[in-house]
Amino acid sequence: MAIAAAIFLSLPPQIRRSSASIAAPFRSTSSLHFDSLRSNFSSLKNPNLRVSASSMSIGTPEKISTTSFLDRRESGFLHFVKYHGLGNDFILVDNRDSTEPRITPEQAVKLCDRNFGIGADGVIFAMPGVNGTDYTMRIFNSDGSEPEMCGNGVRCFARFIAELENLHGKQSFTVHTGAGLIVPEIQEDGKVKVDMGEPILKASDVPTKLPANKDQAAVKADINVDGVTWNVTCVSMGNPHCVTFGNRQSQNLTVDELNLAAIGPKFEHHEMFPARTNTEFVEVFSHEHLKMRVWERGAGATLACGTGACAVVVAAVLEGRAGRSCTVDLPGGPLDIEWKEEDNHVYMTGPAEVVFYGSVAV
Repeated sequence: MAIAAAIFLSLPPQIRRSSASIAAPFRSTSSLHFDSLRSNFSSLKNPNLRVSASSMSIGTPEKISTTSFLDRRESGFLHFVKYHGLGNDFILVDNRDSTEPRITPEQAVKLCDRNFGIGADGVIFAMPGVNGTDYTMRIFNSDGSEPEMCGNGVRCFARFIAELENLHGKQSFTVHTGAGLIVPEIQEDGKVKVDMGEPILKASDVPTKLPANKDQAAVKADINVDGVTWNVTCVSMGNPHCVTFGNRQSQNLTVDELNLAAIGPKFEHHEMFPARTNTEFVEVFSHEHLKMRVWERGAGATLACGTGACAVVVAAVLEGRAGRSCTVDLPGGPLDIEWKEEDNHVYMTGPAEVVFYGSVAV
């Protein structure tokens, strides 16, 4: 699989003015037009799926083509748009003409590789809706596994659909996912508010083998991880989450001091989680302000996790640590989360941004 990526970065004016000298040593091989950005991109090719400074040009081409990048359909090429939601980044693929993903999980692993591929936490496919929904969203993680849902991913998905369909202003649509029906709504300010549905608290449905201790839920339950007893609350937002605010040695975490790479995998693969688990480590600043770091099932440490932020607020309410409306700080930035009492749904609001557009020979 070879890569040919056309890249546009939103650079400040002073950088754009100097970009000609940056791009000068490199050869530009094509000129593409993207309707939504009214900009052009230089292209690059590398047969080893490696993108490096020596093979990448950044600039503002003078000539504008009239062909929309997102409408291109050359055989043998996968056109994509890379998005991120607070640094949790995804390769978005227009798959609306088929119910089968356009690439395999093995190909997704290669594309997500940050040294030899495009680099991403996962590949997201925009597919035809089923059961009356407008669209279907499927995801392959960077390890090739397929999660039920992704909160940051669905915000990126919503912005991608808006671009594909040329939608403007406030918009909402229904999305079928492995976690059920999800309803994202693009706000006037460009942020995306998502109705994430009701949290699943029954321990066996999360799923976890930890015994239920509060109305069939596992709340502040003890779990031994590598000789340390942690207090955890288990929540599913359509995908499993294990939320912890501390352990017997440290009842109140300082999350920046955690060695996430060491402890995260031990939670993910713990025998108490038959489907593995996402794990959130949480620090409480106030009743309305939390901070978390996350180890994602299938992706490892990421800069943000939308379903994780939702699970954190649910767990904080269940443990009496916070109210139902919180700002949750993640390494990539804040999300606004609300668990509404009137409908029991969790609502997440946050940004989703384009990074660049590209094409990959498949």
